[in-house]
Amino acid sequence: MASPGRLRRLNYFSFALLVVVPLLIASCTEATVPTRVPASPLPTIPEETPAEEPSPQITLAFGGDVMLGRLVNDAIFFNGASYPWGDVLPLLREADLSLVNLECVITKSEEKFQPPRAFYFRAHPRVIKSLTTAGIDYVTLANNHAMDFQAPGLLETIALLDEHGIAHAGAGANLEEASLPALLEAKGIKVGIVAFADHFVEYGASEDKPGTNIIRISLEEEHFRRVRESIQAARAAGADLVVFSIHWGPNMRHIPSPEFVRFAHAVMDAGADIFHGHSAHVFQGVEIYHGKPILYDTGDLVDDYYVSPLHRNDQQFLFLLTATSRRVKKIELVPLVISYMKVQRAQGELADDICERMMQLSSSMGTEFQFQDGRLVIEIP
Repeated sequence: MASPGRLRRLNYFSFALLVVVPLLIASCTEATVPTRVPASPLPTIPEETPAEEPSPQITLAFGGDVMLGRLVNDAIFFNGASYPWGDVLPLLREADLSLVNLECVITKSEEKFQPPRAFYFRAHPRVIKSLTTAGIDYVTLANNHAMDFQAPGLLETIALLDEHGIAHAGAGANLEEASLPALLEAKGIKVGIVAFADHFVEYGASEDKPGTNIIRISLEEEHFRRVRESIQAARAAGADLVVFSIHWGPNMRHIPSPEFVRFAHAVMDAGADIFHGHSAHVFQGVEIYHGKPILYDTGDLVDDYYVSPLHRNDQQFLFLLTATSRRVKKIELVPLVISYMKVQRAQGELADDICERMMQLSSSMGTEFQFQDGRLVIEIP
């Protein structure tokens, strides 16, 4: 067994080998051998990007046919300019832009179009105040009543609309004017509207004759070229959003034909952002096609028509579209009922029934609405 003195000497020797000698070697070689691994650079923290300004958005109110003649004309005379709009008036006024089809002329002219028609729709010039009271910003004139009182009736209507600052498209002193887009603006967003009708052909404008902007529902290039060119013209005029408005098809048809569906799809493919159909006097389903809404038929908004127990043409909708300068984000449908030459918001079970019909018609097109606060709503992704 080693003595304590020897153990202490061995410990000192071990200490020198294990600690002192490595330190001496390190000090001699410090200039050439790094003593530590260089630290990794600190991760770069990106500067905080300021939040983007929210894109402005507007509400567009779309209605179907507005017929202010006959008994509606009389009701306005007796009850005032706001009478036909009932409690829908605030919705029209609150919208940034309100757009409808004017299913009558506003004129003093009494010279009817010949050969005789089953119906002639005419309102007195005083009735123009009803449109301004409701805040109507735009009317389509391409329809089968714009020439009921021949060229003088149409041209007087156009003059009254211009005088009261109501934009219009779809009819004019000649085909060039009838083909021009209307351009509206709200919150810096420009909306262009092009308007066509597929009937009556004899109401159509020509190079030197007043009338409407008639087109055949066809995808053949000789016909469809005018659709494409009109949409391009609206875009070239500065429109952020382009509305394609058309008065088409027979009355009381609840489902668009396959031909009409193909035509509507082609219109959207040609660059339109919103499809605004009307003429059937009843609403049809809504389709979201490649993220863009097709309102196949928006029915009626104001009229004095006979109510069919089968077709329930007194039950309608106001179509509210929320849009940015790039696209439509949301659609809301407000159920309505027309009675005594006045449109009102439908309530209770009646509203439920109207909405149920629209949900069924739209579901067959792949569109699923949600029922919220008495109206139908869909968010478009």
